[in-house]
Amino acid sequence: MIPIRVLIIDDSVVVRRVLTDLLQSDPEIEVAGTAATASIGLQKIPQVVPDLVMLDIEMPEMDGVEAVKRIRSAWPKLPVIMCSTLSERGASVTLRALANGATDYVAKPSTLGGRGDGLLLFRAELLAKVKLLGAAAVGTACSRSLVPGRASPPQNTTPPAPRSIVAPRTARNQVSVLAIGCSTGGPNALSTLFASLPADLEVPVLIVQHMPPLFTKMLAERLTSTTRICVVEAQAGDLVEPGKGYLAPGDFHMTLVRDGARLRIALNQESPENSCRPAVDVMFRSAAQIFGAGTLAAVLTGMGQDGARGAQQIVQAGGTVIVQDSASCVVASMPRAVAELGVSAGAYSIDVIGAELASRVRRSGSTPVSPFIARRAEG
Repeated sequence: MIPIRVLIIDDSVVVRRVLTDLLQSDPEIEVAGTAATASIGLQKIPQVVPDLVMLDIEMPEMDGVEAVKRIRSAWPKLPVIMCSTLSERGASVTLRALANGATDYVAKPSTLGGRGDGLLLFRAELLAKVKLLGAAAVGTACSRSLVPGRASPPQNTTPPAPRSIVAPRTARNQVSVLAIGCSTGGPNALSTLFASLPADLEVPVLIVQHMPPLFTKMLAERLTSTTRICVVEAQAGDLVEPGKGYLAPGDFHMTLVRDGARLRIALNQESPENSCRPAVDVMFRSAAQIFGAGTLAAVLTGMGQDGARGAQQIVQAGGTVIVQDSASCVVASMPRAVAELGVSAGAYSIDVIGAELASRVRRSGSTPVSPFIARRAEG
C-alpha cells in the first residue's frame, strides 16, 4: 500500500512535532515534509509531492487563507485540511478558508502539547480525515511529471451513490419543514443551497452540520449575511417560525417540543450518535415524529452514515428525502448511506438542490403561518 504523504505547514515547532508524531503513529500515513511558513510550504509542494496538506490558519508573512488561494490556483485537486483553534477568530477564519477552497478542517485542542482525552479525540478525528481525504489523492495531487514512478490510482476513486428512488405517493403532502444534514464539505454546500432558497420561504429549516461550538455560531452568521434566509444558532426555547433557519449548536443535539399549538427548539447533551453531537439522526427523528409526511429532508456531503437511519424514519412517516449527488460532494459517504437504504427520492448536484427543495415546498401547496402551528404526524 502506498502511504498517504502529508505536508505540514505551521509556524509552531511544537505543533509541527506533535502533528508529525500523531500522523506517523498510523502506518498508512507518512509525513513528507514540514514548513514553518506558508511561503516555504508552497515551495515544498512540488519538491515533496504531498497527497494532502495540513495548513495552519495564523502564520506570519502569509496567513492560511491566502495560502489556500495559492494552493487552489496551482494545485486545484490537492486536499487541504486547515488546523484551527477553538476560538471565535479561529472559527471565523476557518470558514473563510473553506470558502476559498480548503477541503476540511480540524480544531486543535488547547492541550495539543500535552495529554488527555482531548488529544485522543483530536488524534482520532485527524487520522480519520487524513486517511479519507488523502487516500483518494494518493499519487494524483501534483502533475505526474513531478512524480516519476508513482502509481496512478483508478480514475474513479469515489463511485457514484446508487440512485435508489422511493415509489411516489399518490397523495400530495403539504411540506411543513425542511430538514438538512451535512458534515465534511457542508459549510460551502449549505451556502450554495441557501442561495437558492427564496426570502419568503413558507416553512422553517432545521440544520445539523457536524461542527464544534463557536464554529456553528459563525456559520449561522455567515449564512444570514450571504443568503436571503435568516439563520440562527438554535437556542433552547426558540420559537420555530416559517422562513427561518435553525442550526444545531456544536456539542448539542437538537429536537423539537410542543408548546401548546406552537413548536420550540429543545437541546440536549445526551450520548453522541454515530460518534456525533449534534447528530443528524436525532434531528431527523424529531422532525419525523412532529411533522410526519410534511417533512422534506436533504442529506448533503459528509463523512460517515449519520442521517441514514433518520432519513429512513422520515420516509416511513410519509415524508421525502433527497440527497446530494456523489459528483458534487467533498465526501459522499452520508448521502450514499441514505441511497443504499433505498429511501432517497433523488440525487441532485449541490448547484440545483436548493432550487429543487424550494420547488417541492411550493408545489406541495404550503402556506405561511405565524405563529408556526405544527401538524401532528399521522400513524
